[in-house]
Amino acid sequence: MNLRRRSVLFACFALGLGRTALLVAADYFPPRDAWEHRAPAELGFDAAKLQQAVAFSVANENPSPKDVALELQQTFGAREPNFKLLGPTQPRAALSGIVIHHGFVAAEWGDVARTDMTHSVTKTFLTTVVGLAWQRGMIRDLGDHPADYLPTNDREQLFSGEHNAKITWEHLLRQTSDWSGTLWGVPDWADRPVGATPADYPNRAMHEPGTFFKYNDVRVNLLALCMLHVWRRPLPQVLREEIMDPIGASSTWSWHGYENSWVTIDGQSMQSMSGGGHLGGGMFINAWDMARFGYLFLHGGKWNGRELVSEKWIALARTPGPANANYGFANWYLNTDRKPLPAVPASAVRFVGNGSNIIFIDWEHDLVVVVRWIKNDEALNAFLGQVLGALTDAK
Repeated sequence: MNLRRRSVLFACFALGLGRTALLVAADYFPPRDAWEHRAPAELGFDAAKLQQAVAFSVANENPSPKDVALELQQTFGAREPNFKLLGPTQPRAALSGIVIHHGFVAAEWGDVARTDMTHSVTKTFLTTVVGLAWQRGMIRDLGDHPADYLPTNDREQLFSGEHNAKITWEHLLRQTSDWSGTLWGVPDWADRPVGATPADYPNRAMHEPGTFFKYNDVRVNLLALCMLHVWRRPLPQVLREEIMDPIGASSTWSWHGYENSWVTIDGQSMQSMSGGGHLGGGMFINAWDMARFGYLFLHGGKWNGRELVSEKWIALARTPGPANANYGFANWYLNTDRKPLPAVPASAVRFVGNGSNIIFIDWEHDLVVVVRWIKNDEALNAFLGQVLGALTDAK
């Protein structure tokens, strides 16, 4: 037993707080297919205020169509040239959520067991797989060029030319690569295109790699393809074996690429993954598994005493890049100076997907919150502020 835990347990006994306080104070890791619930008051919440926060989230569900294919067509398809769904989609559920405090479930609402698309939260699963390769030495340095890790043909197709040749792993991780090209039939400029008219889109301004942030799924999909060449086995298999099974995730999640994103490696056909649901695909996952993923990072990458993700990697992922103070590695959204979410600590992070799908991690309050299909950042900020406002043991 470590010194910190001994001290906490001793304090509980000394103060006569009994078994409830003992369980709350101890490190708890939920077994597979179960997560212990405790009354909100036992976990330091004003129960009525916490319920008000839940009710607020439900009242602020995203009003867009629950037919995700239709919603994507109405949003991205309305602007992006030749928009086409290349990966699977499915209709979504209504708003749902989970609040985990001191390791235990304080609240759950909606269909949290339903497997839904999680859109760009997929990026955080992807960059975690990159981190696993980095901490094993499969990527020697994040300043290396991914081109140097690829077979000659792929290197020449994906990173030819002076501009693309400069791109590093860190540029791809931070969405500052400004990679120029076409992948799986989609040009980089067609993703959230810039310009007054469609004729302007292909003639976008070019930026030195590392100097300009641009959210771009084509480039994230390039990162996924490069990682497939590094691991030389399907990334969902890596994720399952190295992360999801050890944290006790269910068997219901799945990670999808596109109908045309198949490559041959070592004589085997493998699908390169999508980094989100923009064109379909990405992670399909339930809220419980999202909460486990967040809980892993709340504990510094360790699960029940076993390090799965390096603390050094987490520190890098949480560090803002020079081109965007509110973004670390994809999809680590930072709360620098509390500007994005004024109601929560500056040290908190969130993994974000379209919809919105949110995994919120707050180390200061020992808190993980999953909320799915809340309508926008304004509603998210107000909801999380109400959750924190319901804490009676808040710092």
